[in-house]
Amino acid sequence: MPSKTKVRITALAGGVGASKLLLGLYEEMDPRLLTIIVNTGDDIVLHGLKISPDLDIVTYTLAGIVDASKGWGFRGETFHELKRLAVYGRPNWFNFGDRDLATHIHRTALLAEGKTLSQAADSIRIALAVKSRILPMSDSPVPTIIDSNESPLHFQEYLVKRRAEPVVRGIRFSNIESARPAPGVLEAIRDADRVLIGPSNPLISIGPILAVPGIRDALRDHKETVFAVCPIVGGKSLKGPSDKMLAQLGHDSSALGVAKLYADFTGTFVIDPADKSESAAISALAMRVVILPTIMKTLAQKRKLARALLSL
Repeated sequence: MPSKTKVRITALAGGVGASKLLLGLYEEMDPRLLTIIVNTGDDIVLHGLKISPDLDIVTYTLAGIVDASKGWGFRGETFHELKRLAVYGRPNWFNFGDRDLATHIHRTALLAEGKTLSQAADSIRIALAVKSRILPMSDSPVPTIIDSNESPLHFQEYLVKRRAEPVVRGIRFSNIESARPAPGVLEAIRDADRVLIGPSNPLISIGPILAVPGIRDALRDHKETVFAVCPIVGGKSLKGPSDKMLAQLGHDSSALGVAKLYADFTGTFVIDPADKSESAAISALAMRVVILPTIMKTLAQKRKLARALLSL
């Protein structure tokens, strides 16, 4: 491209899946015109530390320091502190590395000083020289709770500790009724030339963001500018347990199943060529269907999808 696209993009994102597209956008547009609203339902307190996995994945990815093979944490990370925690009998089922630990200590200290999660996120992304704005969906803690066939589990316990083995009966977001969008979130949706719903789990990555009072309404008000990239290809999730969770909660594990969840606020729905046969049924939901390769294994594929989305 002769010059970077000058268009204001606001993206709604979870962690690993969405960060692939975000990296493509970051490379293909003026990154200062990109605002990312990140899921914080995954946030958890462990060892007295406030951990925000999706905020960190997005920030590390755009900073160029993420472990690309895992999709999270620092590249070339060590885990000495995790091994020592186990010696002391502390739980070590949640992996975070030695350099990652500094991020969690910094965030926890800022919050203890009375700063907000938004201010902490901004401090971290500035320190890591990320040019795009990164906003938590809310400054209030709203942990995602999985009601399973065994017991209620924090999402991290379900996903990491139990490896998504319990059967999901329901999903709820604690304290969501009293939560408010973080400063700048509603304005970012309102002022964007285009809003992109990243290819993240619709139930536990995008779902918590939509549940924050005011956000879904803001998207509905700007439906014609909202583009969603489907995270399901050929009935399977590209990352994580999206397909299994959709099926366990009675939804179709398909592009159409995701489209039904987004139909009230999405104007354009992007599906992979593998799901071309579902385009007519998705169109019937009053959404424009765009067919583009959505599998992003290489940086070239990430940039290509970003370019295509920017040119729509």
